[in-house]
Amino acid sequence: MSTDYKFKKFLTRRYQLLAGVLVLLAAGLVLLPEHPKNEGISPELFVNNVLSDERFISSDELVDRIINKDPSMILVDVRTDSEFKKFTLPGSVNIPLESFLNEEYASYFDQNIYDIILFSNDNFMANEAWLLGNRMGFNNLYVLKGGLNDWFETIFNPTMPPETASKEAFDLYDFRKAAALYFGIGGYEKEIKPVVKKISQTPKKVSPAPKKKKAVPEGGC
Repeated sequence: MSTDYKFKKFLTRRYQLLAGVLVLLAAGLVLLPEHPKNEGISPELFVNNVLSDERFISSDELVDRIINKDPSMILVDVRTDSEFKKFTLPGSVNIPLESFLNEEYASYFDQNIYDIILFSNDNFMANEAWLLGNRMGFNNLYVLKGGLNDWFETIFNPTMPPETASKEAFDLYDFRKAAALYFGIGGYEKEIKPVVKKISQTPKKVSPAPKKKKAVPEGGC
């Protein structure tokens, strides 16, 4: 049994366990009292949303949106302030999970303009934030699948396809290598089309402002 097979089997079991935990969390959140200023969605719709995978966005898709400077999204790092300061994704704002429902941050989530991409080291904390936001009825919340762990493994350490792999597999590998160069990681032997520039890795800090109904949040890429 190969090491790759064992690792994939381990990840499968881990995500199955995570799915079970999410269902239990969803059941608990259904019993929470309604927020006084936002009645949220029905318990039935909430559970249906929890069981759907539509909330996940892959590292490849997110990289493509960052490189193309997609103005329609905001990246929200839900880890602690200390973790955020060590490393985060370009253009992100830090709203720790423990402060996720604080009134001063409501304008980031109670809006219908931007896609909010939540991320943590893996899925767990970002999923908890998604559960809270979804229960409150906030729209356009997504979770970076696999979190920063998958981001590093996929973008910064891609595996070269075997010689028998399809053209699509090699195109994806080239895309990931080019993305690594875009973020200032490693070298790349081929010409990149279009040519992209290295961008700043300096994280942005949230500056809370009093809530305004349907206010346009700051930040974004």
